[in-house]
Amino acid sequence: MRTEELYEHYLRSTGVTTDTRQATDGKIFFALKGERFNGNQYAQQALDAGCALAVIDEAEFANAEQTFLVEDVLTALQELAKYHRQQFKGKIIGLTGSNGKTTSKELIREVLASTYPTYATKGNLNNHIGVPLSLLEMTDNHEFAVIEMGANAQKEIQFLSTLSDPDFGYITNIGKAHLEGFGGLEGVRKGKKELFDHLKEKNRPVFINCTDPTLLAISEGMERILYGTSVDTPEVYLLDTDPLLSIAWTHDAYTSPKVQTQLTGEYNLNNIAAAIAMGIYFGVKPEAINHAIAEYKPDNNRSERKQGKHNTLIMDAYNANPTSMFNALESFAKGQDENKLCILGDMFELGDVADEEHRKVVALTEKLNLEAIFVGSHFAKVGNGDAFIETTDELIERLKANLPQQRSILVKGSRGMRLERAAELL
Repeated sequence: MRTEELYEHYLRSTGVTTDTRQATDGKIFFALKGERFNGNQYAQQALDAGCALAVIDEAEFANAEQTFLVEDVLTALQELAKYHRQQFKGKIIGLTGSNGKTTSKELIREVLASTYPTYATKGNLNNHIGVPLSLLEMTDNHEFAVIEMGANAQKEIQFLSTLSDPDFGYITNIGKAHLEGFGGLEGVRKGKKELFDHLKEKNRPVFINCTDPTLLAISEGMERILYGTSVDTPEVYLLDTDPLLSIAWTHDAYTSPKVQTQLTGEYNLNNIAAAIAMGIYFGVKPEAINHAIAEYKPDNNRSERKQGKHNTLIMDAYNANPTSMFNALESFAKGQDENKLCILGDMFELGDVADEEHRKVVALTEKLNLEAIFVGSHFAKVGNGDAFIETTDELIERLKANLPQQRSILVKGSRGMRLERAAELL
């Protein structure tokens, strides 16, 4: 692998892309392959669009002046990112977890960026392709980078940790997510712990919320930056949840004023606490921390409260698993919103426990006395009647015929359900 030679091209480039739609002047195009596409076939298109170089792995598409032939394009991208990370002089915070990764990442970025030039993973580019692309966006100007790592099977976080080689680590929580790929909850624990295993080997610290016994247990013997109690501060307090979270926090002799956030859901308190803890550790002034937390506005259907055409919506439809579903329902039930309705979509990647976990969600809505519409084939297996709908398309037709009005509606489901399509009517 001629990584160092490719790196010289990278240093002269304006960045990298794997998408011809983002092929702009001076970029390097990586011709990735998938089950239904072959990026090699689009190399010339990328070059014609302005890319300075195309990295390919099929010789028939070679152009002596503008292509760089490698054995495997994906491996070349990953090795280039790993080499670039080794040149990076700033500090990298590696982040993973079952729930709240992206919200935590954004809050941490906002807090650190108030004081330091900070890069953070864009969107959810957190897999074996996204992490390399994220690493290659770091520049000499950045003093910090927050790199999100996602996985749906064991050994994936281990691999991503090797690529990003973080200086600090943080796990949001360990819950029931991607149970099918991980092989159950114990598999999830082992998979997420791979970040800590990497850091322990390098004698590098991790941020640990003292109120989470699971994270305390798996970080035993490591250098830990503890927070969350009156002894290990900062300690963050929930003041109100209606309609949005407001918090206060203490650290040593400092007590914050009320900080009004733009986040919904009590479960986001942990995400906020992590951002505050990192801000304190890295020397961000309390006033800057408070301003950053207050100014952060969630988007992309993550803990997002907004006014629809006819109803108030709590959009949490970017992803769903049993842990996040329970948290969202319990938080919604506690709130003071009136005339509540839940529109809940299937949770994916649960394997053999899918029926059981969907049945538990139905039971929880009954226990919490929440009216709900359940959407998807998994929910349809565990219930019947008008409240159970097979597809999002059917839900849309139902809503067109009988549109809710002046209600508070929680919309939550796995990304593949595309419940935001139905929410557009609401």
